[in-house]
Amino acid sequence: MPAIPDLVTMLRELIATPSISCTAPDWDQSNLGVIEKLESWLSELGFRTEVMPITGFPGKANLIATLGTGPGGLVLSGHTDTVPCNAELWHSDPFRLDERDNRFYGLGTCDMKGFFPLAIEAARRFVDQPLQQPLIILATADEESSMSGARALAEAGRPKARYAVIGEPTGMKPIYMHKGIMMEAVRITGRAGHSSDPSLGASALEAMHGVMGELIAFRRELQQQYRQSDFAVSVPTLNLGCIHGGDNPNRICGRCELEFDLRPLPGMSIDVLREAIHKRLAPLQQPYGVRIEVEALFPGIPSFQNERTSELVRTAEQLTGHPAEAVAFGTEAPFLKDLGMDTIVMGPGHIDQAHQPDEYLGFDQIKPTVAILENLIQKYCLQGTADT
Repeated sequence: MPAIPDLVTMLRELIATPSISCTAPDWDQSNLGVIEKLESWLSELGFRTEVMPITGFPGKANLIATLGTGPGGLVLSGHTDTVPCNAELWHSDPFRLDERDNRFYGLGTCDMKGFFPLAIEAARRFVDQPLQQPLIILATADEESSMSGARALAEAGRPKARYAVIGEPTGMKPIYMHKGIMMEAVRITGRAGHSSDPSLGASALEAMHGVMGELIAFRRELQQQYRQSDFAVSVPTLNLGCIHGGDNPNRICGRCELEFDLRPLPGMSIDVLREAIHKRLAPLQQPYGVRIEVEALFPGIPSFQNERTSELVRTAEQLTGHPAEAVAFGTEAPFLKDLGMDTIVMGPGHIDQAHQPDEYLGFDQIKPTVAILENLIQKYCLQGTADT
């Protein structure tokens, strides 16, 4: 057996390698340190590895590591980046693996660097066995910000396989469906002036009041039109997240900006929703005497939906003992599904522990996860067959 670090050492080294991705440049970091570690370990195991730099994103790359050859096969996928953190709110250094209370604490233990050592541990059993279909371990960039890594894979049409498991934290419950995510900004330019005479200006704040009313009415219409009972929140949501405008009580507000997010259900098109918002807000410009611009803060994450009866969904349900569920958070699943793979989201840890101080992965998640991944590799790569 090739000499690579044990599971805990791998996890410790990954947590100690910062790879924050963020839309704010001051926070954003390269993920190459994580990619290089994974590439070293997987190549040592006998995987063929390819590091894929992300065009237009310096210091960012994906890793495609393949064991075996042939069509079909299984992808075990995870993202290498983490969200930013407030280190002062942690009870331990977020970049040092801390073992206490039967948990591993550290930034990325749950979301989702912790998945890679478990996937590699499961793969160890099969490195000297004659795989009938390939096993691919996929590591992506910037899932927490731009999704540039997943978008680059979609553009390249790679990797190709029959099945894909994205190891986001779900408590090892299979997820077959999730909402999409849009984050948009509305920027209004009016005309500042002395507040004693309203005719001297055009209030961007008053125009924003009209915009907010239209968005709330739009949300109400969407929720009347669309519903999917498998979600805990069964309707699309639209959240008015933050607003900034004006500079003094005695000045007419010349500029105002609102940022909001919209989470569409499967079957709702991001492009169609954006066009509807533009058409809805544009007519407000003339009566308020302002300019209204709507801009996407990032391209958006499409919603994801697999068939409840798909081969991989049924197999995951049998292995875990849990029925497939739907979640509201977004993942890279729609990009892999669009590459033609039977895709689920299923990984160790829980989303409740992600994106907050003292993120952790419970010890009790490790052996069951490795065992389930071994079963999937056995079925889809070693045997190369599936019940259909």
